[in-house]
Amino acid sequence: MSKLGIIREFVSFLRERKKWWITPIVLFLLLLGALLVFANGSALAPFIYSLF
Repeated sequence: MSKLGIIREFVSFLRERKKWWITPIVLFLLLLGALLVFANGSALAPFIYSLF
């Protein structure tokens, strides 16, 4: 299954089950994960890890 297929299936789940409140939570978690991955090798890493 492709990545686009997973996204498409998730969106159809949100439409059918009326679970639109999940969307901001998922977006926040994706942004937080991306921030941790991209800041892992940078000078910002000590400041980001001190937040957690």
